[in-house]
Amino acid sequence: MTLSARDFPTDRHGWSELLSTRHACSMIEGAIRTPWVVVGAGLTGLACARRLAELHPNDEIILLDARLVGQGASGRNSGFTVGVSHFPGVFNSDEKANFARVNRINQAGLDILDQHIKALAISCQWDNGGFHHGAADKTSVKEHKHFVNYLNAMEVEHTNLDQQAMHARFGTSLYQAGVHVKRGALVQPAALVRGLADGLPPNVRLVENCPVLSINNGNPIKLQLGNGEITADNLIMATNYEAPKLGFLRRRLMGSTLSGSFTRVLNKQELASLGSHKSWGVISLHSGGATLRLTQDGRICLRNTAEYSGAALLSPGALKVRQTIHRSSFEKRFPQLVHVPFEYAWSGVEGISGNGTNFFGQQRKNIYLAGGYNGSGVSRGTAFGHTLADFASGGQSSLITDCLGSATATWLPPRPFLDIGAMFRISSRFRGVGLDR
Repeated sequence: MTLSARDFPTDRHGWSELLSTRHACSMIEGAIRTPWVVVGAGLTGLACARRLAELHPNDEIILLDARLVGQGASGRNSGFTVGVSHFPGVFNSDEKANFARVNRINQAGLDILDQHIKALAISCQWDNGGFHHGAADKTSVKEHKHFVNYLNAMEVEHTNLDQQAMHARFGTSLYQAGVHVKRGALVQPAALVRGLADGLPPNVRLVENCPVLSINNGNPIKLQLGNGEITADNLIMATNYEAPKLGFLRRRLMGSTLSGSFTRVLNKQELASLGSHKSWGVISLHSGGATLRLTQDGRICLRNTAEYSGAALLSPGALKVRQTIHRSSFEKRFPQLVHVPFEYAWSGVEGISGNGTNFFGQQRKNIYLAGGYNGSGVSRGTAFGHTLADFASGGQSSLITDCLGSATATWLPPRPFLDIGAMFRISSRFRGVGLDR
C-alpha cells in the first residue's frame, strides 16, 4: 500500500508551540543511494542516527521524519524521563530479574540523554533530580504501598511522603501519600528533540516534512518519497506507533491518544502558593490519574485523558471538550489558582502493545526496528535507538541482551474488533480513578 502525506497529519498544538518557529532543513529530490536510512526523527531515531554516525564515520546516515522535529510523539509527551518503571500491583519476586532488566534500559537512556544535553549545551529545562508519584484516594493509596514495597525490594533510592509533606512540596492537599524516586528526570520534550536534532554529527543528513510513502523490502531496500527515492543497504524503523502504516508490527502495536493543557506563566504570588519546590513533576499511582508538571518557566502542565481514536491527534473541537476535564482536575488540586487560565491544549499518541512489551531487533533482512514504549519513551526510546545502532552494526553488549529480552507481543485482532478491544483496554485505565483524575 502506498501512503500519502495526509497519512501523517500534525498540528501546532503542543510543547513546540512554546518555542520559536522551526523551519524544515534539507529535502530530497530524485534518486539517492546510501548505506543507512533511519525513519523517524524522534528520540529513538535521533539516538540511533547519532550512534550510527559514530560507528560509521565515513558513511552518510540519512534521517527522515514525516513532520518537523518536535511535532511527533517525542515532542508531545509530558517530559518525564523514567529511570525506574512502575509495575502496578503486589510486588512479584519472580519478576525481579525482569524488573531490573527494564530499569537498566531506562537508566541507560537517562544517562545517554544527560551526556548529550551537557555536551551539546541543550536548553531544555533538564532536571535529573527525579520526580514524584502521588496517590489521592483509596485505590491509589493502596497502590502506593505496593510501589514502596517494590522500591524497597529493588533497592531503589526513594523518599516516602505523607499528605503534609506532599502539600509542603506542591501546594495541594489532594494527595494523601506520595514518593520521590531520585532516578529520573524532567524535560521540555520538544526543546530536547530539537536540540538533539540541531546537534547531530556532520555525517547525519536530517530531512524533515518528508514522509516515507512505501517501502520495498528487497535487496537493496527502496523507500519511495514524495519527490524522490532512496536505495539503502540498511533500514532502521524508529516510527513507534506508526510502524504498522509502513507494514511493520501490524496487529502488534496500537496508539492511545492523550491530551493535556498548559496554564499561562504564573506570577510570583501564584508560584509561592505551590510549595517549596521551584519545578516538579507528579505522576499518579493510578493508571488513569493526572500527570502534573510545574515547569521551570513557571507554567502548570496537566494531562489526564487517554482514549483510542485510531492513533490520531484530537481536533481543536475535541481538545476544547477535553480541556473541561483538565480544568476540573486543575481546580480540584489548586483551588487557590482557579483564576489562572489555560493558554494551550495539546494531544499526542503513545505506542502501546497488548501485553505492555517493547519491540527491539531485526524485522527482516537488513531492516531493524525499535518502538512500543507504553508511556516510557523518553528514556527507553533513547536507549533502544542507541543500542539498535550497535546491534545493526554487529555489536554485542549486555545492553543489547537486555533490549532483546522483551517478551513477545500478544496478537491484536483486526478491525472492528481491534477498535472495540482497544477502547475497552484504554478506558479500563480509568476504572476507580476517583480523586486521582
